[in-house]
Amino acid sequence: MNLDLSTPTHSPSAPVAAPRYLPALDQFSLRGRVIVITGATGVLGESMSLAVAEAGARVVVLGRNDARARARVDAIEATGGEAMAVLADVLDQDQMQAACDKVLSAWGTIDGLVNAAGGNMPGATVGPDQDLFDFSIEQTRGAVDLNLFGTVIPTTVFGRVMAEKGRGSIVNVSSLTAQRPLTRVLGYTMAKKAVEAYTQWMAVELGLRYGGALRMNAIAPGVFLTEQNRSLLVNPDGGHTERAHKFIAHTPFQRFGKPEELTGTLIYLLSDASRFVSGETVMVDGGFNAYSGV
Repeated sequence: MNLDLSTPTHSPSAPVAAPRYLPALDQFSLRGRVIVITGATGVLGESMSLAVAEAGARVVVLGRNDARARARVDAIEATGGEAMAVLADVLDQDQMQAACDKVLSAWGTIDGLVNAAGGNMPGATVGPDQDLFDFSIEQTRGAVDLNLFGTVIPTTVFGRVMAEKGRGSIVNVSSLTAQRPLTRVLGYTMAKKAVEAYTQWMAVELGLRYGGALRMNAIAPGVFLTEQNRSLLVNPDGGHTERAHKFIAHTPFQRFGKPEELTGTLIYLLSDASRFVSGETVMVDGGFNAYSGV
C-alpha cells in the first residue's frame, strides 16, 4: 500500500494521520492491492476488470457465469496481470462470505471493492402504452434488491475486512437515472437513487469512524450499450431505436459511451489520487446531466 497511516483509533476525536504525498502519477497506481469487482462478467465489468489489473491490482472477478469469469481471468493473465474467478450471488450473504474467505485464503487481504453488479427486470418497467399503475410490484422489488442490496450485501462482507485494517476504497455503480429520471425504468430509477443515498450515508459513517482512510464513492454512467439495454437501443437491422436517438440528441457528445471510458474515473476513485474524496457520485455521461436541451 502507498498510504502512510497511523493505526485507526475508530474515534473522531483522534483522527488518523494524513497520508504522505506521492508523485502525481504514482497516486493512481493500484500496485499490490487486491480489488474485488462484482458483476465483473458483464460488459462494463469486463473493462473495469482489465483496467484495474493494468493499474497493478490483483483482481477478484466475481460473478455467476463460470465461462465468462474464466474468460476475464484469462484476458487479465494474458497481459501479465493476476486474477481469480469467484462464482457467487451478490444477494446471498452466505455466498458472499464464502467468496470473501476464498480471497483471504489466497491473497490475505482486500483493499478495494467495486459494486458493479446490477440491472433491470422487464416487469419493473412501464411502457408508453401500458397502464401507469399496472406494473409488477414483485419484479420492481427485485430490481431494487439487485441494485441496492446487491451493493449493500457485498459491502457488509468485503467492507468489514477493510474496516478491520482501517483503510480501503469502495466504489458503487449508480446511473444517470438517479439524477435525471428516465421514462419507463421505474424499478431501476428507484434502486439507483437509493444506491446514491447509501453511498453518502456510508461515506459519512466511514469518515467519522476511520479518519478518512476508508472511503465510499459512486460512478454514474451515462448511456452505454450493454447486453441488457441493447434491445431498447438497437433495432434488429442494427439501426438505432427512437429511444436511442433521444439519448444521443440529449448527450452533448452525440454518442453512447464506450465501456473503457469509465475506467479512468474508476482507477481515480480506487487509488490514492482521490484520498480526500468520499460520498461523491461522479457522472461519466458525455455531458447528458448538464445539458438542458437548448
